[in-house]
Amino acid sequence: MPYSKNSELPKRVRDNLPKGAQTIYRKAYNNAHKQYKDPKKRRGKASLTEVCNKVAWSAVKKEYKKKGDNWVKS
Repeated sequence: MPYSKNSELPKRVRDNLPKGAQTIYRKAYNNAHKQYKDPKKRRGKASLTEVCNKVAWSAVKKEYKKKGDNWVKS
């Protein structure tokens, strides 16, 4: 299910990512949800949720990196 605001993101995302990274995660997740809704567009047997999470984390990691226990802008 797509997220309309950051407060709807999973707790592990809200608790670990700064606000800017949460927005990146949410937008990437929502775009992936639209793009990969059709199972034929996904690789293997991955669920829509798995694909959306992978895309979202990949987008976050392009802008942020983990330093110790915190995510910081690259």
